[in-house]
Amino acid sequence: MIYEFNLSTSRENMYDVTDAVRGAVDKSGIESGFCIIYCPHTTAGITINENADPDVVHDMLIGLDKAFPNRGEFLHGEGNSNAHLKSSCVGCSKTVIVENKRLLLGVWQGIYFCEFDGPRNRKFYVKVVG
Repeated sequence: MIYEFNLSTSRENMYDVTDAVRGAVDKSGIESGFCIIYCPHTTAGITINENADPDVVHDMLIGLDKAFPNRGEFLHGEGNSNAHLKSSCVGCSKTVIVENKRLLLGVWQGIYFCEFDGPRNRKFYVKVVG
């Protein structure tokens, strides 16, 4: 089964969606398998990183801005080429092992929906397979 989630985002941020993904795993009833988290947007992404210290999200956003600044020579008419670059770098999906009906995440790990071009109404999908 595929679970669909909706998210209203701000300009640029990372949203911890770990609890939503855990809920999908619980509902699936799958004891052992894989969980795929997928973002169908070209200016957003999915990543896994530390969720204990909010400064990590802050620092990641700064790092991505430094790596992919908005540049005058970009030709894309919407003016969001840097958001497309960030999305491609972060990626649109992640796969997590499911064992004993639980996500096998590290102690400090969380799953994030990354918004690079908000505010927007976004969605992401979770599929759990055994």
